Amino acid sequence: MRNNTLLFVILIGSVMFVGCQSATKTEVPIAKLPSTAGGNELRCVPPSNTTTPPRTIRSASGALGRIDRLDDDALDRLLPKEATIEKLAEGFDWSEGPVWMGGHLLFSDVPLNTIFKWDERDGVSIFLQPSGYDGKAPRGGEPGSNGLTRDRDGSLLLCQHGNRRIARQEKNRTVVNVADHYRSRRFNSPNDLVVKSNGDIYFTDPPYGLVNNVNDLTKELPYQGVYRVWAKDKRVTLLTSDMSRPNGLAFSPDEKILYVANSDPTNAVWMAFPVNNDGSLGAGRVFLDVTAMVGSKKGLPDGLKVDALGNLWATGPGGVLIISPEGKHLGTLATGEATSNCAWGDEGSTLYITADMYLCRVRTKVKGARW
Repeated sequence: MRNNTLLFVILIGSVMFVGCQSATKTEVPIAKLPSTAGGNELRCVPPSNTTTPPRTIRSASGALGRIDRLDDDALDRLLPKEATIEKLAEGFDWSEGPVWMGGHLLFSDVPLNTIFKWDERDGVSIFLQPSGYDGKAPRGGEPGSNGLTRDRDGSLLLCQHGNRRIARQEKNRTVVNVADHYRSRRFNSPNDLVVKSNGDIYFTDPPYGLVNNVNDLTKELPYQGVYRVWAKDKRVTLLTSDMSRPNGLAFSPDEKILYVANSDPTNAVWMAFPVNNDGSLGAGRVFLDVTAMVGSKKGLPDGLKVDALGNLWATGPGGVLIISPEGKHLGTLATGEATSNCAWGDEGSTLYITADMYLCRVRTKVKGARW
């Protein structure tokens, strides 16, 4: 059954914004929300089940932070010498989970329970509200979608914090459940996900989307797991429960290694797990430990992507750390902000970055792997 949706129009100068005020069940089609038609401001009012205050989003320009080069020779093969971190938009509450959809970028604002769209012509517009929580009772915290990616058919996959599930948006914009339980227990709050070439979905499940985090009384699983959803039968298997705060994840180009970030300030590491022939994981090893950097620089190991040469572009303390396949820290896209995630876009040689209130990008020489 389709729920009624209240649409409202706010004029800001000559800029028109159309937003979705009420929560809409994600099992029914959700009307497309128009772009801002060339404007440079957008007032985002979250759905009525979301207690986060409205935000005014603005187009932005200029550089954000700097690029710290620790290995000039290696980094010169990956980044132009004149590369800068270019601001595209600002004013978000906590931007996350970018994914390139072919011609445009989608990304989450987790507290706003909203997915935004960005493209070169129109800038930022609202793509989906609510994005991660469609319950009737208003709630705070981080209820919205987090990590986003595409499945093999190009459909949008979402980690929905508030709904505590992996979901997929069909071509008709219907959002349907993919997985929400393991052994009859609800997930904590799926955070990030990646699709293997065979269609299997790998995802992490820390407690960040629960209102009271790890101590939330509605938490049903005693650990924070890394899971796989089998493409052939949608069966969910637990891959590891040994990490305290599993977060971003990505495959090596040959899919023989799964890298997983651990966003625990007392154990801020990236783990490398060998991927067995049956898709399960072998014993993990610490790929890079940056616990000593925590506190002196903003951020923790969070979202990450891998380029075609096998280097990691991993958000962590200081911004986006560029790490060789051997685990050497080559340099940092030092945003100066707590940086959540990144994704390759355009023709594969632009890295889009979500950093706290900002959306930004960096032009690269290398292309993303499986971007």
